[in-house]
Amino acid sequence: MLDLLVKGGFGDAFEARAGQYVTIIDLEGEQAGDFVALNSHDFAEGLSTVHSRRRLLSIYFRVGDVLVSTSDRPMLEVVHDTVGVHDGNVPACDATRYVMDFGVDDHRNCLDNLHEALNRYGVSVWQIPEPFNLFQNGPVGADGRMVLSDPQSRAGDFVTFRALIDLHCALSPCPQDIIPGNGLKPTDMRVIVANEIPSPESTP
Repeated sequence: MLDLLVKGGFGDAFEARAGQYVTIIDLEGEQAGDFVALNSHDFAEGLSTVHSRRRLLSIYFRVGDVLVSTSDRPMLEVVHDTVGVHDGNVPACDATRYVMDFGVDDHRNCLDNLHEALNRYGVSVWQIPEPFNLFQNGPVGADGRMVLSDPQSRAGDFVTFRALIDLHCALSPCPQDIIPGNGLKPTDMRVIVANEIPSPESTP
């Protein structure tokens, strides 16, 4: 079993074997976490928000749904979700966005966080897939425009996936502290990888 604390505004990577359960917990609430996964045996194949949307015929996922890879391979099954509000439309924030949109240099960002974490396995920045932004609240209005607001998650809320193949994963509790998205305060998240589904009592 792996029990990993990922610091707010930073990132970390971990492995999950086929059949194991990956639980990601928002410890303090209102924290979005950029989550990516790669086929452990072929880093060119990553979890795909685009292919998953096509398979699900939805921009959102629900308990029982299967998320797929860039090769349409089933990678993760959603087995538990205490919030039900996540985003698969917005790319990871990067250094360029902070410079262009906010005029801020050298701001921590999710793309660099994910790459720094996965680089120890030899993953290049070009192999980082677009993330599922767990707990991020980005509804799409009737006019087709996306709205970014703070997550609906509260302290202790979590989502659990079952790995369907061997995976290398990374999580970045988003460092955004300029516009809504994290309650303007990046906070820690917790990852549990286990052979059984963690009980709610074990996921404070």
